[in-house]
Amino acid sequence: MTTFQAAVVDGQAPPPDSVAPRDSTAEAPTSVARLNDTIRGFVQNWGSVWVEGEITSFNVRGGNVFGRLKDLVTDATISFRIWSSTRDRLPGDLKVGDHVIACVKADYYPRTGDFGFSVSAMRHVGLGDQLEKLERLRAQLRAEGLFDPARKKPIPFLPHVVGLITGERSDAEKDVRRNAQLRWPQVAFRVRHAAVQGDRCVPETIAALKALDADPDVDVIIIARGGGDPQTLLGFSDERLLRAVAAASTPIISAIGHENDHPLLDDVADVRASTPTDAAKRAVPDVAEQRALIAQLRSRLMGRLSQRVSHDIAQLDQLRSRPVLRSPESLLTGRGHELHLLVARGRDRLGRAVEAADRRTGELRAGLRALSPASTLARGYAIAQLADGAIVRDAAQAPTGAIVTVTVDHGAFAARSEGPVPAEVPTTGEDGAPN
Repeated sequence: MTTFQAAVVDGQAPPPDSVAPRDSTAEAPTSVARLNDTIRGFVQNWGSVWVEGEITSFNVRGGNVFGRLKDLVTDATISFRIWSSTRDRLPGDLKVGDHVIACVKADYYPRTGDFGFSVSAMRHVGLGDQLEKLERLRAQLRAEGLFDPARKKPIPFLPHVVGLITGERSDAEKDVRRNAQLRWPQVAFRVRHAAVQGDRCVPETIAALKALDADPDVDVIIIARGGGDPQTLLGFSDERLLRAVAAASTPIISAIGHENDHPLLDDVADVRASTPTDAAKRAVPDVAEQRALIAQLRSRLMGRLSQRVSHDIAQLDQLRSRPVLRSPESLLTGRGHELHLLVARGRDRLGRAVEAADRRTGELRAGLRALSPASTLARGYAIAQLADGAIVRDAAQAPTGAIVTVTVDHGAFAARSEGPVPAEVPTTGEDGAPN
């Protein structure tokens, strides 16, 4: 069935002066104008259609807008026109990258053979629903601890290499580089370009993040993009990107949009910067500030050292002013006199103790001599001992013929007993007088 026949079957009358395939032959071809008029007639019979897509082109010329709308899944696109009379009724913030729905009506221009769509209404799609989804995701990630400050990694004081993920030839890249190198000229960059909006934003950003995180030379990573409406920043609230950031081992600074922009990446990243310029300031220290700080610390150190030295000198002068240190020999002189007195006292006491001990020794010697057998022998007594060494105390112990040893004051001699002496024989005492 031909398009012309289908239109009749559907109850649509073919346009006047239209041409059907059977109406033209090689011998009798139709004209281009008649063919275009036929196509336009069929197209005009189509009603308005609501479509959803992403604006990929939005050019204003003479008050009218000429653009293209891309399918959200495939690469299919359509061209659209917004006439100036219609544009006044549409939102004023429409731009490339916006996710929109539009009421379009097909139009065909016979003069040029161009096919397009005229827009009668257009608005952003489901921003409220998307924000609600973001809030649910925010609550889920917070419950999992991805926003917990305890898990955030500190930014190194002086990174040698800064990883940067941003759009190609973007102002954000220029801002980060310029401000970082102004603060610390020796800082180096590893830059990975990625789409910062649209369908390619999330996968390209994740791929760039994994590449920089695996680079052992990269000390910190900055994800930066300029400002934008919430619709264009949705990629930086994507759960896949957020979990990749949370799993990275390298500290990450989020620098998305302006001060009022707040994608979920700001909460998951280790540091949130309000702008790309602020990210550069947070990533590297200011060499001028550090030099000023070093000069200040050096000045404080010199002041403290000077104060300490002055204090110690004052204490030393105070100690040296004391009499004992001013003339230390006076202390020795006094101590020497005391030592002399103690030595003299010790000698006196020792002499008296020796004399007393000498006297006591003489007394003991005299007493010992008085009790000693030798003293008795010196007075003329003798000791008689039998051969077995027994001392003779009784005359009966030395019978006649017994050999006894007689010990006197000077030596000893042997004697033979003649037996006991009769009682009438007088004996003599110590002085030789008879008893």
